[in-house]
Amino acid sequence: MKHFPTRRAVLGTASAFTLLALTACGGNVAGGAAAGNSSKYPAGPVTMTVGQAAGGSTDLIARALADGAAKTLGAPMPVVNKPGANGALATKEVAGKPADGQELVLLTASLVTITPLAVSKDEAVNLDDLEIITGLSQDDYVLVASQGSGFKSFKDVTAAGRNVTFGTTGVGTGSQLAQTVLFKQANVQGTDVPFDSGKPALTAVLGNQVELATVQLGEAMAQIQAGKVAPLLVFSEGRNSFLPDVPSAKEAGYDVPVAQYRAVAAPKGTPQEVKDKLAAAFKDTFKTDAYQEFNKKNLLTPKEISGEEVATQWKDYAAKYKSLVEKYGISLSGNK
Repeated sequence: MKHFPTRRAVLGTASAFTLLALTACGGNVAGGAAAGNSSKYPAGPVTMTVGQAAGGSTDLIARALADGAAKTLGAPMPVVNKPGANGALATKEVAGKPADGQELVLLTASLVTITPLAVSKDEAVNLDDLEIITGLSQDDYVLVASQGSGFKSFKDVTAAGRNVTFGTTGVGTGSQLAQTVLFKQANVQGTDVPFDSGKPALTAVLGNQVELATVQLGEAMAQIQAGKVAPLLVFSEGRNSFLPDVPSAKEAGYDVPVAQYRAVAAPKGTPQEVKDKLAAAFKDTFKTDAYQEFNKKNLLTPKEISGEEVATQWKDYAAKYKSLVEKYGISLSGNK
């Protein structure tokens, strides 16, 4: 006997297909309370996803920010770590969530300005798939030398006239880009040794396994102050206020403006009213003594600019880095 579906079953199936179709469109549809009335935002916990492991710089920034913003929003802001592919996995997952402001991601500039130079277009994160809520801070890179190298300045490196080993924090990172471009411009021959992050790269310098490494200042400062590694250059546009006696690469005559910037982003299509509430909550956090002390303690320079300014600056950096690797024939994927 043949069974025909009832009208209720047909309507239920149609509704399910409609929901699936909306989800398949990248998930960029407003949902929850924000869909019909953004004034009721937030409709529960606002999750902050971090694409790096717990305990690192990006994770610590997310937790400091979430502690403050949760108070203004009146809702918990749990931090969830989903490491992988330099943060690309977490960022793409959040970009596909409903655009209701309940899901955010702590975004690093290197993921959208440098990593695309090392991976395929399908693997790269596109800034246009996100809404940038606010910029956060600047985390400078510093070139440090091992005691065994004998290098006290970058002039010592250029005068060595031999191949130099250097550690990086991984493929497609600011560390790799900064050192590789610097060596090309200074005509220094070097062997690139990639590590998984700054900590093992710094450990290799301390153990004289590599002669140089570029890591973030917060990771290296304790060893610099202890005299166990020598700071040669910082890669920011100007001198870093936490390391005022060390010249910038630009001062030394090299065009390598590479730093790590971070921002908060939401899925594309998040309502303006929701974005405004989030931005206001983060501004309140920036003003607190606790957050300002956190920045100082971690050697972070505040760069608390609007989402629009972040997008403009990061796209400019992406174009700059692309032109540098093309000019010097560099492949960050390790093919050249």
